[in-house]
Amino acid sequence: MWILMGLLILGLGGFGAVNLSGNLRTIGTVGDKSIPVDAYARQLQNEIRAIEQQTGESLPFARAQEIGLDRAVLQRLVRNRALDHETSQLGLSIGDEALREDILDIPAFQGVDGSFDREAYRFALQQGGMSEADFETSLREEAARTLLQRAVTSGVVMPAAYADTLMTFIAQERGFTWSVLDSADLAEPVAEPTEDQLREYYDSHQDAFMLPLTKKITYVWLSPDDMLDEVEAPEEELRRAYDDRAAEFQQPERRLVERLVFADQEAADRAAAALKVDGTTFNALVDERGLELSDVDMGDVGRLELDAAGEAVFGAEVGDVVGPLPSPLGPALFRVNGVLPAQNTSFEDARPALEAELAASRAVRAVEARAQELDDQLAGGVTLEQLAEETNLTLGTIDWTPESTEGIAAYTAFRDAAADLTSDDFPRIAQLDDGGVFAMRLDERLEERPEPFEQARDDVQAAWVAQQTVDQLTAQATDLVQSLGGTASFEEAGLDAMIEENQTRRAFIQDTPDNFMETVFEMSPGDVSVLPGDGQVFIVRLDSIEDPEADGESAALRDQLSEQLDQNLAQDLYAVFANDVVRRAGPEVDQRALQAVHVNFP
Repeated sequence: MWILMGLLILGLGGFGAVNLSGNLRTIGTVGDKSIPVDAYARQLQNEIRAIEQQTGESLPFARAQEIGLDRAVLQRLVRNRALDHETSQLGLSIGDEALREDILDIPAFQGVDGSFDREAYRFALQQGGMSEADFETSLREEAARTLLQRAVTSGVVMPAAYADTLMTFIAQERGFTWSVLDSADLAEPVAEPTEDQLREYYDSHQDAFMLPLTKKITYVWLSPDDMLDEVEAPEEELRRAYDDRAAEFQQPERRLVERLVFADQEAADRAAAALKVDGTTFNALVDERGLELSDVDMGDVGRLELDAAGEAVFGAEVGDVVGPLPSPLGPALFRVNGVLPAQNTSFEDARPALEAELAASRAVRAVEARAQELDDQLAGGVTLEQLAEETNLTLGTIDWTPESTEGIAAYTAFRDAAADLTSDDFPRIAQLDDGGVFAMRLDERLEERPEPFEQARDDVQAAWVAQQTVDQLTAQATDLVQSLGGTASFEEAGLDAMIEENQTRRAFIQDTPDNFMETVFEMSPGDVSVLPGDGQVFIVRLDSIEDPEADGESAALRDQLSEQLDQNLAQDLYAVFANDVVRRAGPEVDQRALQAVHVNFP
């Protein structure tokens, strides 16, 4: 008993260290500055709560450690204390008057009249677990760190040439003319390849004819459809389902209606008179109000949905305009555009559909009921083949690849299981999205490998023809290049000219090769390039280069870019400085104190 009491006292002592009631007050030192235990615990707790608020889920401390949250907090504290040590060595600090103004400006310490409230100040610090002296010291240190940071980063300016270069890269525009040649433009059609030519092409381009990773899998599969013959839908359940869905099977007549509402009865009467006397139309009345027909369309409505207007609207013929009649929005004219007849489906007529639905639901439950029994049989050593013989499970095989989507591979659960399947895995029952179950066994694993020539012959021939087409078109296009320089016409060369203007490096020209725009921006005005594509060849001539304007939107973009570059350089310089400060301060961390903090997190 005394041993247990002693252990309990030691445990409570460790707990008290984190809560500042024990002897451990710091988790380490950085130069002449200590890192308080409560500061580390408080910041770590704040980070955990911030993530929980963002995700809406609790974050266990073990998970926080996995993502490195504790290390990030410790690293930040070490850096700040190293900077505090540096400011202390440099003699940087703020005066009492500046500290006082900072405290008075904090909203949490102000009363209802906006002035400083001494009691609110004391209470807020008490709730945060800090004394006034500790809080004021932390404010001084934070202000000194800010002074130090400003001293390092102020006046940092990136050379203007760098911003100009980036601006040119982003906003410079090109004007060019291009055309495309395909097999229809060949001077002579591509000849039929010989067997030797195909085999030579296959051998030299074998990477293009590779079979993916393949797993030869044997599986058993039980779907709810397989159980339909074994389940029945009782008469009472069918009747209950029919009654529960009475609104679906017994639908009253509905009508497609448009409603044009007026501000008052007088305006509605004038519109009705215009329809009868002046020969105007309902569509014209809608246009006069500045409305579209979609604005007055009510869709399909029932008699009761129209309230007092229901009787007249449902007594009208298709195309009739009735009214003015009352509506919740005011007097209105109604036009009938269609009639949806009443639907009265008897129980006998609905019975086949109800039986199919209830049988399917019962089949899913039947599969679920058998799943455990099937899993037990597999665990007892029954093979997939034996299981299929003894039950109504379907036995099958599949050459599965990551691209497989046919048959059972259409199920995401099967594909995921197949991707993870190894030869060491024993068959076990797993669930499918539709309520079915399956089990699988890996028979053979075939790594990525060349497809045999005999199987790939058609693809090889298609690729060879495409390559020959590109080679011949490239030769033709090269002859044309000499005549297309300068302002020569593509049309005179027999080409369909497509002219592009004001295109930036990020422009997308549909149906062109991936390196099309990259090539354009490597050219000089008047240059003509030939780019091979997939069975096609592209000819492009650069016509003009437009540099970004020095004013307007381009100037604003350049200023924004320059400011961002200055900020990035300042941040990088400060990061280098802060890392050097940490190194010179020589931080030392007490792992025992860290562990004492960690054990108190859930």
